[in-house]
Order: sequence, then structure tokens, then C-alpha cells
Amino acid sequence: MEKETKLNSSSSQEKPQKLAVSLPNNVDKKGKKKPLMTIEGYPVEGLSIAGLETCIIFPSLDLAFDIGRCPQRAVSQNFVFISHAHMDHIGGLPMYVATRGLNRMKPPTIIVPTSIKPTVEQLFEVHRQLDGSELRHVLIGLDIGEEISIRRDLKVKAFKTHHTIKSQGYVVYQVKEKLKQEYHGLSIREMKNLKLSGVKITDTISHPEIAFTGDTMSDFILDESNSDVLKATVLVMECTFVEDRVTVEHAREYGHTHLYEIIKHADKFQNKAILMIHFSARYTVEEIQEAMSKLEAPLAGRVHILTEGF
Repeated sequence: MEKETKLNSSSSQEKPQKLAVSLPNNVDKKGKKKPLMTIEGYPVEGLSIAGLETCIIFPSLDLAFDIGRCPQRAVSQNFVFISHAHMDHIGGLPMYVATRGLNRMKPPTIIVPTSIKPTVEQLFEVHRQLDGSELRHVLIGLDIGEEISIRRDLKVKAFKTHHTIKSQGYVVYQVKEKLKQEYHGLSIREMKNLKLSGVKITDTISHPEIAFTGDTMSDFILDESNSDVLKATVLVMECTFVEDRVTVEHAREYGHTHLYEIIKHADKFQNKAILMIHFSARYTVEEIQEAMSKLEAPLAGRVHILTEGF
């Protein structure tokens, strides 16, 4: 969560932070439907404004990363992965569960860092007492390095990030079964008989498809155990600050990443696409676009930005 401080004489004259509005993400301010952003074949929508709201939705995967204030489109996702407990990332969690219950949808599955699971349970108990509703859901604690299967062909693994409080990111893997080389050429009947006799005739192949950092300093980039994060087809990462008015040191002081750090480590990103999110509310869309327009190889052409709500 971004904290505002006076950085220099000019920062005190900055315009006040804007308020994020949880409008349907596929509808513009005039009520007209907008085409969804699609990155490497994955539709993506959501909101992410530092200190106000972050919720990134991958509808084809039936999941959202963080819940923000619970934007409308997040309600239809069966899985929510929470990166950390700052209010702009977790505040809408009771509303998410309550809205699904109101619409008679099945209880959702919510994945949180194991360290905050007891407190999240208390949060729901308080809201049950206030609201008088069941708030039915499945709450799962996931530690760094642990995995959870959310579909036969999808699993999600938590990875270490570096914020001002306990935090973690997530990598979504596509899981496939590939026939072992020694069984190539067998008939369907022969393979079926082998399977019935207990022989495993396939290898399980996993490929990192989507990685989400949540709020973090750039240190996660240098962590060797996070190699799959930098190999994922699409990396969704925070980039809170993008220009000289805010220093790298200030960004790190509050547990965030500066664009200059991403540029410094540009050669480490093997992702086909990078979606930058969580820009400071001090910026306009034009300022963000201007900063990104100056990117050079190997980042140029791979970077997308989420400016919904700015």
C-alpha cells in the first residue's frame, strides 16, 4: 500500500489522490462496453491504483488476484488469491463472499498466506455477527513454495515477495500429460491395458503461464527460487513509481518497485508479456504512458499497462 510523504518542495503541490470507483471493468464512463484487454491469448481486466484498490481478473482461468473493493466482475470468479492483507488488496473480501451468497452462487475458494488465515477467519466471523448471513466459503492457507490444484490442467504455487508486511505472489501453471517416449507407437488398446495394470505411461509437464507479484520490492527478481516467475508467459507486476519525482530509495522504503529498477534488471525477464499495474494515484494516464514510451529493448514491445480508473 503506497504511503504519501513530502519528497521535495514540488511534491507538496501535487493534486490530491483520486478515488477509485468500482465500475464494471468492461463498461466505460458513458455506460458503453469496452473490449477486454487480451495478453498472449488471456483476457485480463480489473483495477489497480496504489493505495486505493487492486484486483486483477483472469476470467478464462476463473480467478482473481487480490480483491480490492470487490469490483463487480470479480464476483463471478470462483477463486481469489490474496497476496497480502493491506486494505486496498483485501478490503472487499467479505463483500465478495456475501454477493456470491446473495446470488446463490457456490461458495468461493479463497487462498491467503497461511500467516494471516486465522485473522481472515476472525474477519468473517465479525461480519457474520454484523450481517447475520452465513458467508459460506472455503478458506485455504498457502505457504511460499506450496501448490494448490484449481483445475485438472491448472495449479497455482505461492512465491516469495518483499513488502512491508507478510506477502507472497502466485504462479499459475498449465499442467499437461505427455506420453512417455517408450510408449510411442502402441495401440490405444495396449496403452489402456498398461494403465489398467497400474503403469504410468505419461510424464506430467508443467509450464508457468501467469505470474502475479502483488505489492513488492524488486528483490523478488533476484531470488533464484523465483525463476518461474520470470519465465511465465505473462507476468503481472507492480510498478508503483515511474519517474524522477519519486526516488528508488523512497519506493523501497515503502516496499514498492520503481520503473527504474525494472529497467535495470530488464535482461532477467524472459516473459513474453509484462503487465504493469499498481501505479501511484499521483500520476495521470498520460504521464504513465509517457514513461512507458521511453522503454527500450528488451522491454519495448512486451510491456502492457493497466490504467483503468485513472
